[in-house]
Amino acid sequence: MVKVGNLRFGDKKILVLIAGPCVIESRAITLNTAKKLKNIALNSKVPLVFKCSFDKANRMSLGSYRGPGVKKGLEILKEVKEKTGLLLLSDIHCVSQVESAAKVLDIIQIPAFLCRQTDLVVEAAQTKKPINIKKGQFMSPWDLGHIVEKVEAQGNKNIILTERGVSFGYNNLVADFRSLGILRSFGYPVVFDATHSVQLPGGKGACSGGQNEFIPGLARAAVAFGCDGIFLEVHPEPGKALCDGPNSLALNKLPGLLKDLTEIFKVIR
Repeated sequence: MVKVGNLRFGDKKILVLIAGPCVIESRAITLNTAKKLKNIALNSKVPLVFKCSFDKANRMSLGSYRGPGVKKGLEILKEVKEKTGLLLLSDIHCVSQVESAAKVLDIIQIPAFLCRQTDLVVEAAQTKKPINIKKGQFMSPWDLGHIVEKVEAQGNKNIILTERGVSFGYNNLVADFRSLGILRSFGYPVVFDATHSVQLPGGKGACSGGQNEFIPGLARAAVAFGCDGIFLEVHPEPGKALCDGPNSLALNKLPGLLKDLTEIFKVIR
C-alpha cells in the first residue's frame, strides 16, 4: 500500500481515480477542469488525484503544443492545489526538473518513454516522493521489475505501477490485461491508463491519433480484472484539445463511467 496525503493506493476497499487534461493549456481551463473533476469525484465517492503535464517534451513534431513549461506550469498546478485541495500528479522529463517538481507535486510520474532512463528515475526516487512509473509501450511487464529495483535502491518504496498499452505494429497499441497481474506481483499498487491505451502513436502523421470510443470498455475490463486505480486523460472538449484529444475522455461522460467502475469494483472486491 502506498500512502499519498490522506489517500491510500492499494487499499482493497478503494478504487482511485487519476484524471485531468493531458497538458496545461491555460490557467482557466486547468482550474475549471480541476474543480469540475473534484465535484464529479465527490458525487461518485471516488478519491481523486488531479493530473496535468506542465511540459510534454516527447512530442512527435517540433510544432506540437508542449505546455507552458516548468516555472509557469508548476505555478498553475500549485494554484490548483491551493484552491481545490486536490492531490497532484505530473510527469518529469529531465533531471533538472525534479527538484522544482517535488516541491509542488504529491506524485512524480516517470513517463513511459523515459522509464528506462536511470538518472531520471534515480533522481526522482531520491526525493522520497511517491513515484508513478508508467510501463514503456515497448517493454514487457516483467521487465518493469528492473525499474522498480532502481527506485527501491534509493530507499524509496512509495511506488505505483501503471500499464498504458503495448506497441502492436506501427501506430497502434493494444491492452494486454495479463500485464496487470504481472505488475501486481512486484508488490505495489497497479493502475490502468485507459486513455493512452487507445492512443494511435503518430496516427495522424505529425501527432498521435486515438480511439476514445473504447475508453469505457477498457476501463471496465481493467477494474474487472483487478487494479487499484484508473488513469484517465479528461478534457471538457476533446475535439478542441491541444494535445491527445483523440484519446481523451469527454468530461461529461465521466460520471456515468465512474458509476460503472465503482459497481464493478464492489463486486470483485
